[in-house]
Amino acid sequence: MISAGDFRNGVTLEIDGNVVQILEFQHVKPGKGAAFVRTKLKNVINGGVIEKTFRPTEKFPQARIDRVDMQYLYSDGDLFHFMNVENYDQIALNEEAIGDALKFVKENEMVKVCSYNGNVFAVEPPLFVELEITDTEPGFKGDTATGATKPAVVETGATVYVPLFVNQGDKIKIDTRTGEYLSRV
Repeated sequence: MISAGDFRNGVTLEIDGNVVQILEFQHVKPGKGAAFVRTKLKNVINGGVIEKTFRPTEKFPQARIDRVDMQYLYSDGDLFHFMNVENYDQIALNEEAIGDALKFVKENEMVKVCSYNGNVFAVEPPLFVELEITDTEPGFKGDTATGATKPAVVETGATVYVPLFVNQGDKIKIDTRTGEYLSRV
């Protein structure tokens, strides 16, 4: 059990039957009245964010989120198949559980599958991936002074904005959290 006075960013709790993660917290001591803790909570199952206040003495059970390294095998239709590399168990997840997580992930790459009480609610891709550009317009000499970008399609089918000097066939590094180009490889 964690009391509201001991809240920290990133802690996962069970509040009112929902699993929430603390995004922000602030201890408030008004001139009059009792102290309280103002928080911003994210529901890890559906992604909703709410703001709530608590008395510092309130206690909540800590939720145990399991993050398992799994290999993304393939997709067939609307199911995506993953394999645990330690015990070779395979699971299939639908598009609703995955969302945009696999936008930059190729087959046979490692991802983290997040579950609570055996129910998978999210897939976390690696923070950085290296992908090859399959389609982009050629850049022109002299256009690089402005820091301009152009759209490029990578081998997973996602579109990334890259500098004008990047060409088709180049391998680039992408930040999967923001979808931004980082560098050529």
